[in-house]
Amino acid sequence: MIAFIDWFDGFLWGLPLIIVLLGTHVFCTVRTGVVQIHTFKGIKLSVTPDPDGEGDVSQFGALTTALAATIGTGNIIGVATAIANGGPGAVFWMWMTGVFGIATKYMETAMSVKYREQTEDGRMIGGAFTALERGMNAKWLGVIFALLGAIAAFGIGCMTQANSISTALGQNFGLPTWVSGIIVSVFTAFVILGGVKSITRVTERLVPFMAAFYVIGCIIVLCMNGGAVGTAFALIFKGAFTAQAGVGGLFGFTVAQAIRYGCARGLFSNESGMGSAPIVAASAKTRNPVRQSLVSMTGTFWDTVIICLLTGLTLVSSAVAHPEFVAGGVEDTTVLTFQAFGLIPVIGRPIIALSLALFAYSTILGWSYYGERCAEYLCGPKIITPYKIAFVIFSFVGCVVALNTVWTIADILNGLMVVPNVIGVWALSGVLVKDLKTYVNDIDAVDPTPIPVVNKQIADL
Repeated sequence: MIAFIDWFDGFLWGLPLIIVLLGTHVFCTVRTGVVQIHTFKGIKLSVTPDPDGEGDVSQFGALTTALAATIGTGNIIGVATAIANGGPGAVFWMWMTGVFGIATKYMETAMSVKYREQTEDGRMIGGAFTALERGMNAKWLGVIFALLGAIAAFGIGCMTQANSISTALGQNFGLPTWVSGIIVSVFTAFVILGGVKSITRVTERLVPFMAAFYVIGCIIVLCMNGGAVGTAFALIFKGAFTAQAGVGGLFGFTVAQAIRYGCARGLFSNESGMGSAPIVAASAKTRNPVRQSLVSMTGTFWDTVIICLLTGLTLVSSAVAHPEFVAGGVEDTTVLTFQAFGLIPVIGRPIIALSLALFAYSTILGWSYYGERCAEYLCGPKIITPYKIAFVIFSFVGCVVALNTVWTIADILNGLMVVPNVIGVWALSGVLVKDLKTYVNDIDAVDPTPIPVVNKQIADL
């Protein structure tokens, strides 16, 4: 059974999802008239409050919560895995998934915000599930998406992230797993039990700090590698289009491997097309769907176009400058990452250990909200508190047990979330593009369509 699960995970996140997601990225780019050209407008809007918008949290709060969930261990270990299996060229293809994925992030967010709903107590709820129900009259498909999201959150967004924290703290600071478990579960409970406003208050401060902290570490390593940075750039671009002979156990890869692993890890890292980030975007204060969608699409820009590229450059340049790091091959990609940051005297390894811990913890916060909203769509508001308590318990469990199979199952569930979400994006693209044309040059206009108030207890088909 375990062998089959591993096989199916590799199959799902191999050619099928690469084709589906890259195809959707290209489709959305063309369909929106290259919405990526508005990226810097989105960045400006993200720090411009929208007091007249309807919603629960600020646009910046929604963006940082989404970034909290997407900027995770995939930005560090995931990039190293792509390089180890696909060579330096994988960094280029990872970067390209980010560039084109910006358009998909725009479309899926626009879909979720446009079809969001308001609960009787005044909270916003939205995501692929409400869009599939209201926009396509396919509630059964929305239920499937919500069920996958509610379950997957315990794995990919909770237990595996907690395990990464306990591993990093244990290997670098000697902290027992049970101590890490207590710390993680207490800090998780303290934030998520306060609801989305509590989560966004933390992420608004945590995400900029942890991202800057990690980026500065990357820049220091790049400066220390000096002339190897230019060679690293050359290897990344050359490896993206031509096969490379083996050098020091790292660079012997085909173009097919570079494309496969670069795209797979990039798609997994930025979550464009998965439908997760739009769940919190639907809670943002925004006067029209386009405004928040432009803000949300910048999340893919920061996650993959900037942070993943910096990680890739840091690792490849370190391997070039210090070939002993990869002598005989790279079996444990975590080792390559710690060796690269270990170039910084004294504080290098603590920087990467703390970055891993912060990235993983922020992912827990973001995914707790995603899972909660999916569960509420399925079972009504009474499920919220039990779901949060369960999430806290699983965060402790994740710190103290081995999770290989749990990670794989959650990985599969995440991949399956893509299917109903992408169906919604393609089917509703005409309506979403019409909104884009209406509001993109009149970004302060108010959408006159009222947000429906609902009283859902248990999803019925």
